Amino acid sequence: MLSFQGLVYAVLFYAALGLAAWAFVDALIRPAAGYVAAGKLTKPGWAAILGLAVLIIVLTRTPLSLLGLPAVIAAIVYLVDVRPAVRGLSRGGNSW
Repeated sequence: MLSFQGLVYAVLFYAALGLAAWAFVDALIRPAAGYVAAGKLTKPGWAAILGLAVLIIVLTRTPLSLLGLPAVIAAIVYLVDVRPAVRGLSRGGNSW
């Protein structure tokens, strides 16, 4: 029987894993020139950071560990800061 605490940790784990995996896949499909044009870290740099984040979350099995929390933060930074900048450039800079 799964306890309440175990259920909360399972939800946090799968949410963090989904978030990091989404950021990793999104970083891979964006054009490399967009990162440079937006003034962000290069595509291989973000792919390495986010790939490592997914690996850390899978290996530690909790996003609340000493390494898990920075991994989740890296995914959030990519999705909130880098993705909109690169995505906006690939669509001609239109914010709509």
